[in-house]
Amino acid sequence: MMRDETAIKIADFLMQIKAIKISVAEPFTWASGLKSPIYCDNRVSLSHPKIRTYIRQQLAKAVEESFGKPDVIAGVATGAIAQGALVAEALGLPFVYVRSAPKGHGLGNLVEGEVKPGQSVIVIEDLVSTGSSSLKAVDALREAGCEVKGMVSIFSYGFKMATDNFKKHKCRLVTLSNYDTVIQQAIQHNYVVDKDLKSLKAWRDNPEDWSKERQ
Repeated sequence: MMRDETAIKIADFLMQIKAIKISVAEPFTWASGLKSPIYCDNRVSLSHPKIRTYIRQQLAKAVEESFGKPDVIAGVATGAIAQGALVAEALGLPFVYVRSAPKGHGLGNLVEGEVKPGQSVIVIEDLVSTGSSSLKAVDALREAGCEVKGMVSIFSYGFKMATDNFKKHKCRLVTLSNYDTVIQQAIQHNYVVDKDLKSLKAWRDNPEDWSKERQ
């Protein structure tokens, strides 16, 4: 299956199970406080075996086709822990996950699981927005002596900031689906109307200004 066909299928799946919701008139509020016309929670896919299996298969395929088989698969806490473990199982590889902050007790681990200096790692992420939290996981693995070959994510908003951040960190990002594909499919299935397209594009081009206008 071609990559664009995969992107379309995943976009349709995620909207079908309401893992992705679009509302221009009543925007969502992210944890950062940013207002957004779209909300994505890929963890919902874990409750749907057919979709969960498809996403696992496509993540594993993207890892091998884009980077080759690494020594270790790492998931980013918390959203990508389950997805990363599923991919590691499919590829028969060790799995670790990376916390957003060091553990507050015990050994104070940031990377949970066993990694060794020199091991090659692919990071699995469920969602990439600005890339900041995702790339903290990359930094933690590199500080542990690992060679991070790249990251594979289910979905990306496609912000220029994220592109710049990944380039700065010299980390290649591969995503199964993306914002543009979701909007195209939303139009096709009448989830959004033509009059909303300008606003949806304005948000993606400058989410901060779009959000301020709706405070």
